[in-house]
Amino acid sequence: MSQTAAAKPAGAGPFSVFERMVAWRYLRSRRNETMISVIASISFLGIMLGVATLIVVMAVLNGFRAELLSRILGINGHLIVTPVDLPLEDYAELAKRINGVSGVKYAIPLIEGQVLAQGNVGAGSGALVRGIRGEDLGKLTLLANNIKQGSIAEFDTAGGVAIGSRMAENLGLAPGDTIALTSPDGDVSSLGTTARQKGYPVTAIFEVGMSEYDSSIVFMPLNEAQLYFNSEGKAQSLEVYLDNPDDVEAIKPKVEEAAQRPIFLTDWRQRNQTFFSALQVQRNVMFMILTLIVLVAALNIISGLIMLVKDKGHDIAILRTMGATRGAVMRIFLMTGAAIGMTGTLAGVLLGVVICLNVERIRQFFSWLSGTVLFNPELYFLSQLPAKMDVSETVSVVLMALVLSFLATLFPAWRAAALDPVEALRYE
Repeated sequence: MSQTAAAKPAGAGPFSVFERMVAWRYLRSRRNETMISVIASISFLGIMLGVATLIVVMAVLNGFRAELLSRILGINGHLIVTPVDLPLEDYAELAKRINGVSGVKYAIPLIEGQVLAQGNVGAGSGALVRGIRGEDLGKLTLLANNIKQGSIAEFDTAGGVAIGSRMAENLGLAPGDTIALTSPDGDVSSLGTTARQKGYPVTAIFEVGMSEYDSSIVFMPLNEAQLYFNSEGKAQSLEVYLDNPDDVEAIKPKVEEAAQRPIFLTDWRQRNQTFFSALQVQRNVMFMILTLIVLVAALNIISGLIMLVKDKGHDIAILRTMGATRGAVMRIFLMTGAAIGMTGTLAGVLLGVVICLNVERIRQFFSWLSGTVLFNPELYFLSQLPAKMDVSETVSVVLMALVLSFLATLFPAWRAAALDPVEALRYE
């Protein structure tokens, strides 16, 4: 190694103490640099708000999907077994065989039918009656753990029904009241089919947190539903619940083999494909739209640095005449712009995390402040606003913001490095 190289002072290389000191000096506000400082502050706030908004919106969309998925799969089976040739008269034995399949949590025989439900007030509303055994109803933990009034302990023998909280509110019903159910498929006579109407006592009121279920589903004992829908000794379908809903494709052949009869299988992905596809499209579109906020903030970094380069032309010329290389000047302005992007991004992540952890309190506050119901559960299905942060998604947002901020500093830094010191001093 030569003596010249050995004598090179420590800290004089790329991103040295000297370069960092100059970059930090340019970041600080001075009395005659108010406009540059304002633009830098706006850039910082823009990146912070853009990153925070991206994190919050993506977390809320993820939360919506996770909550809807847990509620849909908490009430509906992961696999639906329907007969192909003969009715399900052997539903008990079939459920027992399917329960023995590895990966199957339990199989539940059901009868379903549309009815008109009427109570003490109102004109009535459409409802879906689901006939289910009491022992199976207790297995639906989402429902069994959210009984608000009454009890399902004696569901099979009580002769009553369980209804959702919103249906009870709309029809003015409480435990012990009678709900009148009218089905168009009643008795068949020489004059045709007559509607069947029958009253059932309300034994339990549940609230699963999804308005579509809380306002439209009536759970009835299976034996009562068989009599009501003229299906004595039969079940319409079996709903199979799995240990892991994502394993549905691998378990399908095992269920078909255990059935030992022709059956038709439908999984939860097929039944809700349109709904969850729409959520995925909305999520992708929102990510692209909100990225524009960060892009605009990055453009503010460009304008602020260009103004800084023009204002510091004399300083740059002096640095160049004192021996600073073009690379050193370029790195100084790269660090100046990158500092704004990095601090804005980190502040945005912190703000986004704080909002995600308190999103429901924030919703309640703005609802109280405005006097209106924000995110009405009748429209958005959920009674609370969920937020679920995804680590990989948050990292991608941070990387995207940092890359845009770095790219925004390249052109102004190149302009500063390309400045001719002679021309700058001559035309100062």
